[in-house]
Amino acid sequence: MSKKNYLSIYAKSFNWAGFFLPKNTYESCSKLYSFCRVLDNIADEADTIENKKRKFKNFKEQYLINTSNNFIIEDMKVLEKEYNISRNIINDLFDGIEFDIKEKVELNSEKELLLYSYQVAGTVGLMMAKILGVTSPLSLKAAVNLGIAMQLTNISRDVIEDSINNRFYINHSMEDIKATIKDSEVFYNNSFYSIKDIPINLRFAILVARRVYRRIGRKILKIDNFEIYKKSGKIYVNKFEKTLETIFSIYDFIKLIIIKNNSERNNLNYKNINELVNFDERI
Repeated sequence: MSKKNYLSIYAKSFNWAGFFLPKNTYESCSKLYSFCRVLDNIADEADTIENKKRKFKNFKEQYLINTSNNFIIEDMKVLEKEYNISRNIINDLFDGIEFDIKEKVELNSEKELLLYSYQVAGTVGLMMAKILGVTSPLSLKAAVNLGIAMQLTNISRDVIEDSINNRFYINHSMEDIKATIKDSEVFYNNSFYSIKDIPINLRFAILVARRVYRRIGRKILKIDNFEIYKKSGKIYVNKFEKTLETIFSIYDFIKLIIIKNNSERNNLNYKNINELVNFDERI
């Protein structure tokens, strides 16, 4: 479902790309994924809203206390300390998950869509960047852009599935779906140059994950109308396409080594994201 955050929405893509990460880095990313996975499961499981709210409250309260007997929570606290992750970021993620725990979920404006996408995906992109050793404020903002891009892709893909679960993030029309994909393209573009600030031995994995998930949106753009979209089922990237995108990522890797500057690096405030979130308190 489209509420899934950055690591959850591209778990398969990330696992494919994770082959290119050092073991210790991949393990840290996996701990972050496990934390996000638990939150997703609370909101997505077949249970009453009252029980979901109770489980979410309990999980959040366990995180906020000094110690707990939940190893997933304790692993996340270690990551928070080790990689200097602001508690504000984690609270933003909690806010995004809590938003989805209701009988009907509905976003009514582009501003709400972008704020929500930041909360459930941009936050995790930001935490992921810290695990990968990114320190530049501009590059950390670009990591938020990549998370938002992936979330917009996911929302565009799962319109039918989400509506079955009484979740309405965008309108049910091919026009709105494609408009959301086109917005995601800008966020993908704005994330590219700053990947240069990721240590070179970790960089390729992110380039691969970025390309593989972006491919989903580009496949959606080729669908002619909403009726065909409804019959398409869940759109995914097969192994041949993943292999192709991995090869294309070699070009991206070389390009990042060669280029010296890029205008998109200074255009990270697309759709006024900075007006929605105070990044000075988070990066």
